[in-house]
Amino acid sequence: MPKIKTNRAAAKRFKRTKSGEFKRTKAFNRHLKTAKNAKRKRNYRKPSLLSESEKKRIKRLLPYSA
Repeated sequence: MPKIKTNRAAAKRFKRTKSGEFKRTKAFNRHLKTAKNAKRKRNYRKPSLLSESEKKRIKRLLPYSA
């Protein structure tokens, strides 16, 4: 059997944690920040975890992540 290729787009966006969850960055943090309050912008900096349904899809794209 040949090796499975890792999806490079997914590899750049998601990192697997020690417990097997996937971390991702939050959306809506690139521009138009003047309309957003400080608390909202501060929360965009924190990483978020994927839901169970998305986790199954991402596992298939990243077969060799730890």
